[in-house]
Amino acid sequence: MSQMPPALSKCPSCEEPLESGDRFCGACGYDLSAVPAPPDDNPTMTMNGTAPHPPSAAAPVDWPVAPEVDSSHRPAPVHVPSEIQGTDSAGHELPAHASGVRFDGPPEPDEYALQAPDPRTAEFAGTPSAGTKVCVACRAGQVDQDGYCENCGHAQPRERDHMEQELSAVSAVSDRGLRHHRNEDAFAISSTALPDGTSAVVAIVCDGVSSATRPDEASLAASRAANESLLEALPRGTHPQQAMHDAIVAASRAVNSLAGAAPSEHAPHQNAPACTLVGAVVTPTLLIVGWVGDSRAYWIPVDRASPAARLTEDDSWAAQMVAAGLMNEAEAYADERAHAITGWLGADAYELEPHTASFKPDRPGVVVVCTDGLWNYAEAAEEMAQVIPHDAALRPLHSAQVLVGHALDGGGHDNVTVAVLPFPAPPMGAGSA
Repeated sequence: MSQMPPALSKCPSCEEPLESGDRFCGACGYDLSAVPAPPDDNPTMTMNGTAPHPPSAAAPVDWPVAPEVDSSHRPAPVHVPSEIQGTDSAGHELPAHASGVRFDGPPEPDEYALQAPDPRTAEFAGTPSAGTKVCVACRAGQVDQDGYCENCGHAQPRERDHMEQELSAVSAVSDRGLRHHRNEDAFAISSTALPDGTSAVVAIVCDGVSSATRPDEASLAASRAANESLLEALPRGTHPQQAMHDAIVAASRAVNSLAGAAPSEHAPHQNAPACTLVGAVVTPTLLIVGWVGDSRAYWIPVDRASPAARLTEDDSWAAQMVAAGLMNEAEAYADERAHAITGWLGADAYELEPHTASFKPDRPGVVVVCTDGLWNYAEAAEEMAQVIPHDAALRPLHSAQVLVGHALDGGGHDNVTVAVLPFPAPPMGAGSA
């Protein structure tokens, strides 16, 4: 039995106006008797245990029901989706014979409005042009030649603020420290072959003299020149101790050449660039050290039951007082003049006196080559041996990192640079464990 059609003013399918008593829509043929009565409401329990408010009786929802079969057993008319007109998501009327994909939507703009830029990354009116460095703090100001932002004054990180290098048989780490505005230390590490085919490992560490002009340039020039000199002399068969002496002389020339530049008109009485130097050459049987100034080299045996030793003597006021017998070491290094150096590389040095020494250790160990930024926090050889890890010969880079960390934990008052060389030198091509 068919239901009596409800009183409808418009067709539920195409919204065509209807007249009273219509059983089918005159526009689309919709069966108006198929409009059902609203179903019973079964409220759903919410998560907090309360039932939602029932829908308003003024706006019932009419859900369709399947029509019954009449007495002739013929099924009711079936409407396929393509025969029913409707609207799209924008409310536009669909064509009577629409395909599955629409191409008649409203035209889209050629460009879409972009999201407002993030103010933290937006370019400001005063942003420097391409090719100039931009401040990492305010992201707007230009960085001057001294490494400071011209807008906010923030010091910029420099490439030399922290440096690490690892080779198969030597590693080095350098850090600006916690008090200095730049790193005035420099290092160079390398390895080469001796004429007999055995290996020679080189480490050079330099400390720029802060009271001099351009100390960072002086240390860099000295470390590179000394390293290059050793790499040229050692393969030719020059004795490593003589090669170290010549390398210090070459480093001195490189630093002296920096003084040839005319002084700034704003600072006509600047001191010549200057630095200290300490270096080590390790072979399978021989250990050579050379130095000028107060940077040091230490011997730390693998067997910590054996004594550690300091391999260099400072060119400093304190060392002179101790050597002259005027003070003991504790008194001399407690004096405020203790770290005044008496030897350095630079055009205004009194006299160049390269120091070299040769050793033949009878057991394996490591050589620690460092600036005073480290040994100020582990001055005695026994103290250095306590700080460096026991596996330093197997993990030289990790050991150098630990030593630099020790100096920073102690206050980091100066730039700190250290190189760690295992002894004896491994065969050529052998890697560290």
